[in-house]
Amino acid sequence: MHVTVADDATPRVVGADRVLAVFKELAAHPNGASLDELTRMMGSPKPTVHRALAALCRAGLADRHATGRYVLGDEFLRMAFAAHEARPEQVRLRPVLEGLAERFGETAHYAVLHGSEIVYRAKVDPPTGAVRLTSTIGGRNPAHTTAAGKLLLAHRHRTRAELAEWVGDRDLQRRTANSRCTVDALHRELARVRTCGYATDDQENEIGVNCLALPVYLTSPAMPSGAVSISALTYRTPLSRLVDAVEEIRSRLASQGLSA
Repeated sequence: MHVTVADDATPRVVGADRVLAVFKELAAHPNGASLDELTRMMGSPKPTVHRALAALCRAGLADRHATGRYVLGDEFLRMAFAAHEARPEQVRLRPVLEGLAERFGETAHYAVLHGSEIVYRAKVDPPTGAVRLTSTIGGRNPAHTTAAGKLLLAHRHRTRAELAEWVGDRDLQRRTANSRCTVDALHRELARVRTCGYATDDQENEIGVNCLALPVYLTSPAMPSGAVSISALTYRTPLSRLVDAVEEIRSRLASQGLSA
């Protein structure tokens, strides 16, 4: 795999990079996409996209329906689910997430920090209840508006200067009126998180949803690998109920060797 550079110094993908680019674009269309649609969306020559799709189909990573539309292949789905279920973090965390989802009747997540966002690595919905969250495994949310994100940021950026460097020239997205979108406001919030040992999201990422997160230590006793969170519908489970249960949640994590 390599990248060549055009005369204007703008990188353009070649070879295996093209296949991966088509694969990622195809993954963004669960209902499938035609060759013409992929060509238009990617701005690439049709023969290039067609060759990439052919390579993906040969590997079982894509399929072409009789209608001519391409979708992710069954082999990719098999590999993805098998890899996910076999992850050590999934094996260790699943019982905890299931217990929390059943205990509170709300959705439990495990999330990690990736740049300016959190990525959900695991999710367990409550066994009952018609209204559920739309979050997905592999889905992302801004770190500064989520309980899991703020918890992990608090451990990684302890000073205002470190936090300001992390923010850089970006404008922190305001998801709701409750979002903290300045370095100073976020720094004060992260200091509070470090003091109490947990983080909350009081409808900062989505109106009608609150959340509480605690750290998980899978790989190091000093730095959290990620966070376990309980995301609740406000009309069903007020944030105060989650906060009152912090010690119970900590005990559940400790019982699985997941707390420091």
